[in-house]
Amino acid sequence: MDPTGLDLPPLAAAFVFGLLGGAHCIGMCGGIMSALTFAVPPSMRSPARLSGLLLGYNLGRIASYMVAGALVAGLGTLIALTPQARLVLQALAAAMLILMALYIADWWKGLLRVEALGRRLWKHLEPLGRRLMPVVRVPQAVALGAVWGWLPCGLVYSMLAWSLAIADPWRGAALMGAFGLGTLPALLATGFAARQLGALIRHPATRALAALSIIAFALWQLWTLLPVSAGH
Repeated sequence: MDPTGLDLPPLAAAFVFGLLGGAHCIGMCGGIMSALTFAVPPSMRSPARLSGLLLGYNLGRIASYMVAGALVAGLGTLIALTPQARLVLQALAAAMLILMALYIADWWKGLLRVEALGRRLWKHLEPLGRRLMPVVRVPQAVALGAVWGWLPCGLVYSMLAWSLAIADPWRGAALMGAFGLGTLPALLATGFAARQLGALIRHPATRALAALSIIAFALWQLWTLLPVSAGH
């Protein structure tokens, strides 16, 4: 049985999940993407330079996700999770998806309590990120992305719960990498058309549609865990 409990290939599911969470990613990291764009002097704001900075930032961000996935999955190997414990983690990840959907649609902000768990670490990392700004070179962008990849985020935490259930550092890193690639289109588009896309993503109808899609995804995930679905 696949530890994610999904009929879809786990990496494909993680990628789709990243796509569905794009609205939240723009809310969390869209400001950074905009800053990367507008901090570059107009005389240096060529498409090639901007593309390099935005790709560099996202490369660093996704690399941080992969490191976190490997570490958490490695912890799973130490704990020697039982199949029953993995099922519990899968249910927890699905529940966090639903909380994330409610947060994206601005229907309920309870997930902020989960994100608060990572704020202690973030207090030590945030000053490092600020020292790297304004960003005008690709290595700066990569370093900034590597720092901001640890920004407290319930969306990331729900994926890390899957990594823990996988209990394989390489697969955990790959899962988080696929998730990071799924968030890439929204953040790249924000960097190139921050104002136009930002207005679209913040529209209540857009956020509600994304939230309903994630809830459907989470409910399907829970359905796969039921004995009746396993029997079929």
